[in-house]
Amino acid sequence: MKKQKNKLAGLQKRKAISGYLFISPFLLGFLVFMAKPFFQSLWMSFCDVELGAGIINPVFKGLKNFKHALTIDPEFNRLLVEQISKMCVYSLAIMVFSFFVALILNQKFKGRALVRSIFFLPVILSSGVILGLETNNQLMANLASSIEETTTGVSVTVALENILRTAGVGTRAFEKVFEVIDNIYDIAIASGIQIIIYLSGLQTISDSMYEAAAIEGCTKWESLWKITFPMISSLFLVNWIYTIIDFCMRSDNEVMKKFTTVMIGEMNYGLASAMAWLYFLIVMAFVGITSLFISKGVYYYD
Repeated sequence: MKKQKNKLAGLQKRKAISGYLFISPFLLGFLVFMAKPFFQSLWMSFCDVELGAGIINPVFKGLKNFKHALTIDPEFNRLLVEQISKMCVYSLAIMVFSFFVALILNQKFKGRALVRSIFFLPVILSSGVILGLETNNQLMANLASSIEETTTGVSVTVALENILRTAGVGTRAFEKVFEVIDNIYDIAIASGIQIIIYLSGLQTISDSMYEAAAIEGCTKWESLWKITFPMISSLFLVNWIYTIIDFCMRSDNEVMKKFTTVMIGEMNYGLASAMAWLYFLIVMAFVGITSLFISKGVYYYD
């Protein structure tokens, strides 16, 4: 028994060392490039920052900037509520979409590698220089305007929404559902990494487990809930955290635009830092609370 416990302890130790080696580039990069700006922004959030010719002079003012952001600024609270609610809806939509796409891509069919590449293509298209080319491409802009001019403007989702409203069925829940449907392109673009993570988990599940379940009379639906979900439950937590952080860092995030306007447009570094830290703390609290609930349903196995 002692030998077996020692072997398990040694295996866990080796796994821990491997994990730290994998995250060591991030830790090193954070310490070298991000640690100093991180604490500088925290200090600035408590100060009025006086700017001069090549001089930045922070003057300590306590919680003045935080009070201004929460009680005086006319937009910040509204933008926070809107973006947090939008984050919840879109994160859930991305999780569901990426999981079912991963289930489809895990099946055996001809051209599977090509289809997987197509679903990962939005990750490449939404990054770096290619994103700039996509957004600044005059040809694509002219094409989009031509399509708008030549179409009749009939939208299935809008028509269905109008029917439900006329029948008295339309509620805020339906509005969110139709909003997600109308923005399915954005959801697909944001789902590439999650699909790959789910696929990596699905491929670790042995086919013999499904064969044994089928022999025992389990349907595909029962196998999904009794085998697939428990076996990749830890990946739901990973994808949930990644999805939230990724959403908060999007270029079209209105809260992030507010920081930029205050910092660059108004040259108010202290207030912008306070707003950024408030947003950071709210998001981290949301991640912590939701992760706590999700982790209770995670099934860990050896």
